[in-house]
Amino acid sequence: MERRRCRSGQRDGGDEWSPKGLGHEEQDPELEVDVGPKLGVRMTAPIRDPDSVSEEEEQQPYPALAPIAFFCLKQTTRPRNWCLRHVSMLVILLNCVTLGMFRPCEDVACQSEWCRVLQVLDDCIFAFFAVEMVIKMVALGIFGSNCYLGDKWNQLDFVIVMAGVMEYSLDGHNASLSAIRTVRVLRPLRAINRVPSMRILVTLLLDTLPMLGNVLLLCFFVFFIFGIVGVQLWAGLLRNRCFLDENITIMYNLSINPYYMSEEGEDSPFICSAARENGMRRCHSVPPFIQEGNTCSLAAPHQSPALIGSDPVVGGAHVNGCVNWNQYYNVCRPGDLNPHKGAVNFDNIGYAWIAIFQVITLEGWVDIMYYVMDAHSFYNFIYFILLIIVSTPLNFLFFCFVSNFFHVTDICRVEFCT
Repeated sequence: MERRRCRSGQRDGGDEWSPKGLGHEEQDPELEVDVGPKLGVRMTAPIRDPDSVSEEEEQQPYPALAPIAFFCLKQTTRPRNWCLRHVSMLVILLNCVTLGMFRPCEDVACQSEWCRVLQVLDDCIFAFFAVEMVIKMVALGIFGSNCYLGDKWNQLDFVIVMAGVMEYSLDGHNASLSAIRTVRVLRPLRAINRVPSMRILVTLLLDTLPMLGNVLLLCFFVFFIFGIVGVQLWAGLLRNRCFLDENITIMYNLSINPYYMSEEGEDSPFICSAARENGMRRCHSVPPFIQEGNTCSLAAPHQSPALIGSDPVVGGAHVNGCVNWNQYYNVCRPGDLNPHKGAVNFDNIGYAWIAIFQVITLEGWVDIMYYVMDAHSFYNFIYFILLIIVSTPLNFLFFCFVSNFFHVTDICRVEFCT
């Protein structure tokens, strides 16, 4: 008869089975098997708790992979560890370099030797990541919580590779690939999935974005209120220019600009105030016309030929017998362009938000304030000062959030490294 019995490391009433009696640490439970009275053989084997994991296995950097490859290469061995951790990063960095050196405007047909080299490198990089994706799918599976597409970063890699497949499949079919090629910009994001600390940082940032809801709501409220005020007060006023008198245009065949423009052009526009407004700049403030370094002061031929001023030197420049056509830019009315090629205005709520954002960043906000003061009223500076005062606490809230975020990431990084 075979007799099998289990013992758990301690016999009832026997001190020699206790850890203290044996003089060493507690052993795993053993399974004792007696194989028949004839053979007289007793076999014992330790019973391993499935929940217990050895210290060596806990320290494996890649628990999902085989601990030993080729009977000698552990996960921490330099050749294998270097391949697992650094080859992908090197390829990603090489991809960043090739993307930065790509010059589509200089060589559209890609006929130069340099462009061909970059194209070959780009093809090799795409092949590397495509093969890597296929190997991961074969090893981990495709669908499922623990499979390849179960990880969000792998999903990003999948989208990038599929965009590359579409680009190569549509190339040569006269299809517009501009939208598909923009996905190349996402290729450096693969580095996030390869660097654990960076992945933790980005994941933590994405998790904390919902916490910014109240701050963003407050920012939207401030933008909305100040934007409505700006639209109600200054819609269309920044288009005001000093136009040439229509009578002068009809009487004389002049090849001059229909409205006054300074030497800087629209980068420094002359914005005037209409008669119904109380702005700081009127059309009579237009400087005199200068011809060949001389200040012109004569009136038009149909008017009095007398000089406007009797002093032969005006503003440091010699007075010449030429007509000061700038004095006829005396009609202030809206034109077609806003300052800075139409970027700065309060014509609608969208452009008002852009101007408010520029004021909050304190970058060029003084010019916007002067434009509004010239076109509407001197007291408009109160709006901009109040906007800066209100936006300062918002910047402080963002600063506190960023400081707290980096503090939490430092703690997480320390816990991850330890």
